[in-house]
Amino acid sequence: MNPAPPADGPTGGTGHPGHQARRLAAQTARGRRPVRRLATPPAPAGNGRTGRRPHTSASTSTPASASGPGRHRPQDRVTARVLARSTRATVAGLPSGPPSPHWRVGERTLRLLTVAVVAAVAALATGHSWLLALAAGPAVLLASAAPGRGRPTELTAESTAEPRRCFEGEPVTVRITVRHDGRIGPLDPTVALGPGVTLQALTVGAAEVDLVVRADSWGRWTLGTVDVDVYDSGGLTRRTVRAELGTVDVFPVPSAARLTPIPVRLPERLGEHTTAHEGTGVEVVGVRPYVPGERQRRIHWPSTTRRDAVQINQFAAERAADAVVLLDTLADFRDAATGLSSLDETLRAAGGLTRAYLHRHDRVGLIAVGGRLRWLTAGTGERQFYRMVESVLEVRQDRRHRGRVVPRFPPAALPGHALVYAFTSLADQRILDVLGQVRDRGNPLVVVEIPAGEPAVEPGDEVGALALRLWHAEREAMRSALRARGVPVARYTPGEALDLALAPLLRRRIGGGAR
Repeated sequence: MNPAPPADGPTGGTGHPGHQARRLAAQTARGRRPVRRLATPPAPAGNGRTGRRPHTSASTSTPASASGPGRHRPQDRVTARVLARSTRATVAGLPSGPPSPHWRVGERTLRLLTVAVVAAVAALATGHSWLLALAAGPAVLLASAAPGRGRPTELTAESTAEPRRCFEGEPVTVRITVRHDGRIGPLDPTVALGPGVTLQALTVGAAEVDLVVRADSWGRWTLGTVDVDVYDSGGLTRRTVRAELGTVDVFPVPSAARLTPIPVRLPERLGEHTTAHEGTGVEVVGVRPYVPGERQRRIHWPSTTRRDAVQINQFAAERAADAVVLLDTLADFRDAATGLSSLDETLRAAGGLTRAYLHRHDRVGLIAVGGRLRWLTAGTGERQFYRMVESVLEVRQDRRHRGRVVPRFPPAALPGHALVYAFTSLADQRILDVLGQVRDRGNPLVVVEIPAGEPAVEPGDEVGALALRLWHAEREAMRSALRARGVPVARYTPGEALDLALAPLLRRRIGGGAR
């Protein structure tokens, strides 16, 4: 197989100098600057976000013909400087106070004044009058630019983001529009991103700035703040306007799940789960003698022929199930080997199971135990899934406010005989009190264990190895205590289908406790 030609070489579609010149000319004619794409720069220690502050309208990629020994690449230096400023702004944040409403001198003015002053001082010190010509050039440029002429008196920045609700990893497009009542020059934005948000692309236009950001983890995230430096038409003075990007709701990507175990007792509501009682379903569970008045189409002719008596098909009744998803948000552990968060995997697994039940027209409710008790009454339909996720998006914000005593569940949170799925890492002893409340009410209960991540132990560390054995023993003791009370414990492995953990529950229906 022949290797593909490099994209930035003479044969590439975007690397040819003539093609790049035509592309830049077309974008300039449309009044917009080319898109600046982030090329995965190294992130600073302790922070996985990297913002960019545009300084030039050229693309960050450089043609291969421009690189070579002895040739400098100014774009690389500009990009590095932009990344450094944006990284500091993202980590340290923008000034808490609002930007100054007054115009101030820009970098171009300072450079011209520096050249003029240095030339004038050199002329006075050396007595060479011809050096004054070096000072006259910048002075003429400053005078011709006439700072203040045509500058806008009102400047505002408005931001719009689409979509405001998305799933993990999906891009969010943000547009910042600068409103003005005069003539303005180039825009120079400074992006300070919020936690959990990364910048993917940035485009600077004549009066707008377009950002493409992404959140890789679920939650209600603040996108960040952007300070836009607006220059006058001569590029000599500038003024800063600030735009708040608002928040975005990022939903977890549900795990793959199709199995829906059911309890022994089902509510008297039509659904898709077969029961042991006779009804009007579609699944044949046996035959019985004919009773006058029944429909003839239900006659089972093979049995009728064998028994020499009319036999009727007996169908099982079909009922809907009630399920309640109980989320343990008391603690969040990150696996030392994979970096996965137990809280993230908890909500993803719960989302997959919720969708599986909702697709079968069952009712699903929610209880989240963490910083404060959150619960949602059982409901049906696709809208119920989004209501449940939205109700727990702020779990990360209130996890630090935790009490020692777990509050009691309200009666409406646990319908009678509803099957309760408790997604927990079994890392906090208080979860046993929560599960005890469920068993005391007589609801059937299933515990889905989300691995909390095994602590890493250095080789030769005897104390660490002993602590790890105690850690394993504590987890096993909690599992044994639950199984002793008749509570099945299913262990879910992140990355695999949830059906593998739930498949053993299909052998028999799940029973509840005694009230």
